[in-house]
Parts: sequence; structure tokens; C-alpha cells
Amino acid sequence: MRVAPDGPRELRAAATAFNTMAGQVAGLLAAERETAADLSHRLRTPLTALRLSIDGLVANPGDPRRLDRGREALARLETEIDSLIATSRRPRPQPAGCDAADVVRDRLEFWSALAEDQDRPHQLIAPDGPVPVPVARAELVAAIDALMGNVFRHTPRGAGFTVTVHRGRQRVGLLFADAGPGIADVDTALRRGTSGAGSTGLGLDIAHRLAATTGGTLRVDRSPQLGGARIEMWLRTERR
Repeated sequence: MRVAPDGPRELRAAATAFNTMAGQVAGLLAAERETAADLSHRLRTPLTALRLSIDGLVANPGDPRRLDRGREALARLETEIDSLIATSRRPRPQPAGCDAADVVRDRLEFWSALAEDQDRPHQLIAPDGPVPVPVARAELVAAIDALMGNVFRHTPRGAGFTVTVHRGRQRVGLLFADAGPGIADVDTALRRGTSGAGSTGLGLDIAHRLAATTGGTLRVDRSPQLGGARIEMWLRTERR
């Protein structure tokens, strides 16, 4: 709601102040809605992992490895829920940096177990040593899991994938490529909440906004090696 600044000077000033306050309130409400959507989306990835683990356990009930994976997926879901509750009640500042290579290796260790269950060939390409990036570890985990979850949700069983960590002089790239059908409409996929295909459309946006906090970018195109989608998340490590 807005009012037209009209009439005597005092009324015009009051109307302008009201419009400014209304704009600020609208902005705060929009930010709250976006935050709630992002927090909800973070639950989709561990839920996907848990569902895949249960499917594997049902198909092979005597395999203790699949039982362990199911327990790990459940623990991941519980951890994520605890984190979301803590964040919603009492947001706390997080350390501003982490080792991207270490985070990627940790998340690939988890996702590779599910990949084996689905006969998905996969490869990690990363440099030796640490790859520091100026983002909190929890935020990078959320972005990586969102992109990895998309691979498992939107490509068929047996479709392989690669994850590459590229360390440059002023930026770090995390490249996700798969052998799925690819993304037909890139522009739509990058618009928040409009990806279609049974998806919330928030996964790419979470990664995009994390990259943007560093002055980086998110690129979506087709993988020349695997033929499917290629998502490139570039994080700037030096400010311009």
C-alpha cells in the first residue's frame, strides 16, 4: 500500500515517510519468505538421499553397507533439521572461509555411496592441497548438496557425473557435469522457483546467490564430455 504525496508540505513529508516505511516492511517480508523457502529446500537433499538409501536397502535387505548408508542419510537429515531450527531461532555468524576441496571431498564421499547403488560412474578432479574460499562451510555444503541432489533427481539411474574443483588466481570454480538429458531452458532454470519438471527451482538459485556473495557467478550449459548439464559455480577469492 502506498499513498500519493500531495497537499501541504507536512502532508507530503508524512506521505513520503509512510511510503519509505511501507517499502522497507515489504522488503523484510519478501526476505523472510525467501529465507523460509531456502531453509525448506535444504531438507530436500537429505530427504532425497534417505529415499535412495531406503530404495537400495529394500532391493538388497541383506547388504550391511546399504544399512550403514541409510543410517548416515538419516543422521544427515537430523543434523540438517537441528541446524535449521537453530538458524530460525537464533541466527549466528559463521566463519567466513573454508577449504572448498575438503568440503567437496566430504560431500562426494557421501554421494558416491548412493552413486554406487545406482551404478553411476563418477569422478572427482581436484588439486592437491587446500583451496580456500571466502564462504562459510555450511553454506558451501548446502550449495554442493543442492547441485548434487539435482543430478540424482533429474538424471536416470546409471547416468554418470563428474565434479571438478578448479583453483585459479582470483577465483575458484566448482564444476558439476552429468550424462543426463541436460537443461533445455537455461534462462528458466536460473529464475528462482520456476524450473519445472517437478522441482522447486531453488537449488540453482541457492548456488547462484552464494556465488554472488563473493562477486562470482553461476553458469549453466551442456557438458561437452558427458553430454548432459554442466553447472559452474565460480567463487571470487579476491575482491576487485
